[in-house]
Formats: sequence, C-alpha cells, structure tokens
Amino acid sequence: MIILDEHTVPLINEPIRLVDYSIAVFPQLMTKNAVKKALKRKELLLNGEIATSGHWMVEGNVIQLIDTESRIPKAFPLKVEVVFEDDYFLVVNKPSGLTVSGNSFRTLENAMVDQFILSSQKDALKWAKPVHRLDNATSGLVIMSKTATFHREMAKLFENRKVEKTYHAITTGEWSDEEGVIDSTINQQVAKTRYKILQQVPSLRSEFLSFVQLKPQTGRTHQLRIHCTFSNHPIAGDVLYGEAGNTLLHKGLFLAATQLSFIHPILKKDVTIEIAVPHKFFSLLEREERRWIKFKEKD
Repeated sequence: MIILDEHTVPLINEPIRLVDYSIAVFPQLMTKNAVKKALKRKELLLNGEIATSGHWMVEGNVIQLIDTESRIPKAFPLKVEVVFEDDYFLVVNKPSGLTVSGNSFRTLENAMVDQFILSSQKDALKWAKPVHRLDNATSGLVIMSKTATFHREMAKLFENRKVEKTYHAITTGEWSDEEGVIDSTINQQVAKTRYKILQQVPSLRSEFLSFVQLKPQTGRTHQLRIHCTFSNHPIAGDVLYGEAGNTLLHKGLFLAATQLSFIHPILKKDVTIEIAVPHKFFSLLEREERRWIKFKEKD
C-alpha cells in the first residue's frame, strides 16, 4: 500500500458525509462518481481504516488516498510526447481524445507505463501516476508522479491552488473587453477564470473567432468550457457546452493546457513547463479569416 495523498478535515459548519465531502478534496477525485469508484476499490482510508460513503466528517478526520494496486498495467500502445522529466515526475503533452486514467485500457496512464525512466528514489512508483486530470477532449500538459512523496506533495499544491495553469482556446463570437475575469459559480461553488484576448478574426460561421488565453483561478470540473459558454463565447468544437450546429464536428475541442508553473515540492525550485499552442488553432483562424475575405470580395 502506498499513500498517494492525505487530507485533514478542518472545522466544518454543517454535517456532511464522506462521499460528498471528498469531492474535489483530491485533484484525482473531482466528481462524486470518481469518489464512489475510489471507495468501491477501497482506495480511501478514514483515520487509517477503510472508508465508507456513510461516514460523517468531523474536524480532525484524516482522509488518505492510497494505491492498492501492485501489478503494473498492460501498456496501451500510443506514443505520447514527454515534455519534461526528472527523478520525481514527468510532464507529458496529452493528445485530445485520450482519457487521463480510469477503468478503460485506452488511457494516458496506461500509455505511459513503458515511456518513462523509473525513479531511483526509495519510494519510487512502479509506473507513473497522474497527479491531476485534464478533460478527455482537452489537449496539453499533464503532470505524472514517479514517487509516492512527490505525488502526495504535488497534490497538496493543486489543492491549495499553488499551481498556476495557463490554457489557450479558440472561442466563438467577439469579446467586448480585451481582458477580464469571469466570476460565475459552478454547481454552487466559487469559480473564477482570468481571460485575455490575443486575436480576433471575422468568421462566416460565427461572426468572429477569438484566440484567448485562459487562466483558471479555481479548479471546477469543465470550468473553462462552462465559463466561456456562460460569457456567450463557447469554445470552438465543444459538443457538450457549445452552440448546436456550430461545433466544428470532427475537428476536436480547441482548448489546450499550454503552461504549468509551481515550486518543485521536493527540490524547492521554481518550475515552469510550456508547450506551443497546437498548430490547428492557427490553421482555423487563418482558414476562417480567408473564407470571410473571399466572401466579401464577391459582394
């Protein structure tokens, strides 16, 4: 058994069951369904004992997320770009359409089983484990731990919002302000996203397409997609939250995690990992602007 993460319950005002309290306590368990699956697999301990969904939370309770698996998963045959790697963790560029982890075989976690260098540390993990999640449809940077200590400490940084995340997206419609903050609750939880417009081009399909930098200040599920839609600027290719009939079918979601900045929890040094914005973003902008110009020339 390896303890991947640990959380101590602070003073709480109202009684709440473990299954509800644990949502988003750990970056790996961002939904109620994910918590239920972890409980079913006996991956959550409460004060050192196997936890159940019915336990009530009180101040001082210690919840631990553990790794109960010992057998290395079968490798999923997919080459994934490794952007950075040291003895404690690696950062990969997840392609769009690939789930980070879970019960299916086709996951990033399974793909990386044979694509990294095992750590030399005493608490080395047998295979790299994702510290956080990225939507299946979203491409970009994902941190994967190589040691139990790094996994636990890095998870705390995410929990305490000590990891600065930058995304880039193509959204539909014209933004009135060059930059600002979207402050709208998601599932009755505080959610904030900073945005900055980098480029806007005319589009026959959407009137305008905008190239946007997004910086989530909180970590709600689908936060960026929901906030952009709430602002009447859905992300291009978003079949879940986008405008019906204007989702660029078969082009994928135009949202990518492009930069992560944090203090290395073991070496205590500043770390910034960055990748280029996917080429398809610029191709879409150029194509839509070209079509608009061509159409106007015919008028």
